[in-house]
Parts: sequence; C-alpha cells; structure tokens
Amino acid sequence: MYKWIFVLLIFPLLSNAQTKQGKQKKHLTKKERKAQLAIEKANAVLIKNLQQHVQYLASDSLEGRRTGTKGEIAAMNYIVEQYTKIGIEPMGTKGYIQEFDIDEGKKVTDNSFLKVDNQILTLNDDYYPLAFSSNAMLNTNVAIALSEKSHPWFLDVSEVLEENKNNPHFDINDFIINQTNTIAKKGASALLVYNSSSIADNIFFNKNDKTAVLSIPVIYFKYTTIQKYFEDATLTRHIDLSLTITSNSRKARNVVAYINNNATNTIILGAHYDHLGYGEDKNALDALHEIHNGADDNASGTAALIELAKKLKNTSAKNNNYLLINFSGEELGLFGSKYWIENPTIKITPNYMINMDMVGRYDTAHKLTVGGYGTSPIWGDVFTTVSNKNLIIKFDSTGSGPSDHASFYRANIPVLFFFTGSHTDYHKTTDDWEKINYTAQKDIVNLIYDIVQVTDKKDKLTFTKTNEAKVGKVRFSVSLGVIPDYGYTGTGLRIEGASPGKIGDKIGLKAGDILLQLGEYKFVDINSYMQVLSKFKKGDATKLHIRRGDTEMIFDIVF
Repeated sequence: MYKWIFVLLIFPLLSNAQTKQGKQKKHLTKKERKAQLAIEKANAVLIKNLQQHVQYLASDSLEGRRTGTKGEIAAMNYIVEQYTKIGIEPMGTKGYIQEFDIDEGKKVTDNSFLKVDNQILTLNDDYYPLAFSSNAMLNTNVAIALSEKSHPWFLDVSEVLEENKNNPHFDINDFIINQTNTIAKKGASALLVYNSSSIADNIFFNKNDKTAVLSIPVIYFKYTTIQKYFEDATLTRHIDLSLTITSNSRKARNVVAYINNNATNTIILGAHYDHLGYGEDKNALDALHEIHNGADDNASGTAALIELAKKLKNTSAKNNNYLLINFSGEELGLFGSKYWIENPTIKITPNYMINMDMVGRYDTAHKLTVGGYGTSPIWGDVFTTVSNKNLIIKFDSTGSGPSDHASFYRANIPVLFFFTGSHTDYHKTTDDWEKINYTAQKDIVNLIYDIVQVTDKKDKLTFTKTNEAKVGKVRFSVSLGVIPDYGYTGTGLRIEGASPGKIGDKIGLKAGDILLQLGEYKFVDINSYMQVLSKFKKGDATKLHIRRGDTEMIFDIVF
C-alpha cells in the first residue's frame, strides 16, 4: 500500500451489529445440518487456498514482486494461471496482460562517485549533479580561487540570488545553464555550484527535467561540504569524479480478467500485486537490500481477489458483469489503476469498484475498515442487509486514499476499500505469510461476495462525492488540502482536486493545476513539495505559484 509518504487518518462512523449474547441455539434439521457442513467444508477449502496463494506470492523466490522485475512477472504468471484454471475470459491488451511503461525520470547510476582528496562524498547529503549535467570522468586538482582551462570552475550563486530576490522572473536554472555554456567555451571542464548565503536557491536534481544535456558536468555542493573541504579558497584539492545520469523507465503489467454475463453494468474488483522488492525504490521502512515479501501488502488482497473470482464465476447473481484487475505499480504511486482508467481494456458501464489492499491482519487491534462508505447512498442500505458476526467493521466515508480505489473514485465511480489496518511489519522484511489471519481473510472474502449478491438486486449505484482524507506527514502542521496526482511525471505537483473548505478549494484550485512554488521555495515533485510544507506553520502568509494550462498564476494564502 502506498502510505510511505501519505498517512490516511481513518475515522470510524459506525460499526456492524454483533450477534446478541446468550441467544438460544436453534436445533438444526438434517437438511440444515447438511447445508451447514457444506458451508464449513467450503470455508475450510477457502482458507487453504488463501494460504496457498499468499505463501507463494510472498515467498523469497519472488524477491518481493517489485514492479518491472522477474518477481513481478512470476506473480503475474501465477495469477494468469489461476484465472485460466477458473475459466475466466482474458481482457488485457495481450491476453490477460495490460503492459505499460512507468517513466521514472533521470537517475544517477550506482557506480557514480565523487571524491575530494580520496574522501568519498555522499550523494544528496554532500552534493548532487543537476539534471542537465553531462556524464563525465574527471581526475584533477581544483581551488575555488582558480579558474583554469581544463579544470573545474566554482560558482557561488549568493550574489545573483541577492540581486534577484525581488525579481519574480529570475530563474536560477537558466542562470546556471548560461554560466555553464559561457565557461565551457572558455575551457572549463566542469562547473561546481554552491550557495554561501542563507537565501533559498531552489537548486534541485529534478529527475523530470527535460532540459538538453550540457557539454560539461554541473555539480551542486552543499555549503557544509564547501566549508569542510574548500574553506580556504586558495587551497588546492584533488577531485575524482565519475558521473553517469541515465533515463530510467520500467515495464509494468496489470492482469485483467472478465466474467461476461451480458449485463448492462459491470462491477470492478481489484487488488495490487506488486511490492517493494529489495527496497530499491527507497519506500521500505527498514533494511535495504533484503527481500520484502509483502504477505499482507498485498499478497493478501491478491489471494482474496483470486478466490472471489472463483465464487463469481459460478454465482447466480447475473445482473452485473465482473471485471477483475490485479494492478501493478501501486507502490510507486497507483500507476496501474490510473493507467487502466486512462486506457481501459474494455468498454463498460461501471457500477462500482471494490479494492482489497492489506486484508490479512485482522485481529482485536486491527479491525476491518471499509472505506468509501460515503461514495454512494446505497452503501448504508447494503451494510444493513449484510454482516458477518466474526468481523468488527469500522466505516470511513472517504472515497480517496492511498490505494487503487482512489483512481476509480476520481472517475466518479462508487468505491469500497477493504483494509485491516497498518501494523509494525508494514513495508518491512517481516511482513511474511505466517502472520496472516487466514480465517478472518476468509470472512472478508465471504462478506464481499455477499455485498455483490445484495447489490445484484439493485439498480446501478448512484455516485456521491465525499470529504477528502486528511493527508500529510506528521512533521508539519499546515496543508493546502490538495489531492496529488501520484502518477504525474512532470516538474511540480499536479493535483486531482482540492478538499472542500480547505485552502486549495477556497482559492479556486482545479484538477490539473500544477503547483510550483510556495513563497521563496520551489518544488519539483511530491517529495520536495512536502519538504517545503514543513517550512511553514499556522498563521504564516505566503504566495502560491501554479501553472494552469499555459498560464502561470499567483495566489495570496494564509495557513
């Protein structure tokens, strides 16, 4: 589940009624007892199947099912095998598969390094290249006070920042690019940039920058690094640099299957099957370079979807078709569900969507939360009809959130989100198959199946907008109340909407707006946006810069 950046605060609205204590047991007839034994046998088989699915999907052999890896492909093949056995129609673009590219922008390769007098500097902590830097290998002496041919030159941007601090049209990147081109013509082998002032310079490694690559490398030094190694401007130091920046993309694969009942409307059921691999994407919460098996997140939801497919294949509820989608790229930002919404593999009239993400750790502490309760007025009636005496349910009205149902909610489709809560193994190597509560997982599968049965007797569900989930990092106290477009790969933060009554809503921000700057601080993506938010507190007044279409706009705001 994609929660390493954003924290969903769930507020229970109501819970399902429990079976009354002390109720007399009904004496069962032979026919009733036979029916009960059949149910018990079916549940035992269901539990066994769920464990089998999770145990394989969360095994070390799949190496954490990271998007675009052999482990993801192995998981994909397993899911396809299950749907084939069930006899469900493929509905991808190539059989069951819908392949898509994830553009991850530019990346500094792992074999790049920078040494000063044989001391290895740490990328991002001590220095970083700019995205328009050329690749290069340098082994030479440098000094801040010297600007010699065939050697790197230094540039302190403090003066130009001071001169332009009130100039809204000044762009630091344009300035650095012009300076680089100028000194390259004079024979410089690299430009080493730093800022000795306290003025925000907004110099980033912007992985989404499309600027043409320059003829020499451009490296930004943190001022603490300058103070440590180059405090004496006349002192000569030896620099050893090896820099390679590559464009980074990977293939991802949704698995799509279809049960065609020749009905007017289609119910969509989904779960993501990707996870963290070895933590290469820096979204793990513990050790890197170890397998993160993701039994709960989200082998549990994947297993539940496979078993629901079996039930729906043979159901008597035929007034809806059933579209089953196993999403990839969820852990990177809901890429799979967003891609399917924008590139549907079948033309359907959606009735509603059910998403299962982390449904394996139900217990007295981690009860079942059902999100999306407010996305249709029908859900109240449905949950009055269906219940499961073994499950305590909390309801959350919000349609958005950090999982794939949010993509469907944004397309004005009613949703339900089944989730048994976060835990201490979340995004860690300890999220293993032995810790799954398969008995409760069985109850969740049966509950969802009952919901499908009940809604089969109803008309197409009406969609309603809900209040947005409160999101944000715990370390800052302010928010614009905007919903990020997780799949955006350009510069800035594109939004999918604003929460009613929040700052973004009050100033008129719209879906598709791209947020660029708060006060003196620019940002290039979600991470840098959150870092900027942490610099403000309630009551602070500032200006928000955005781009809407081809127009740049500035809003005065007060947090």
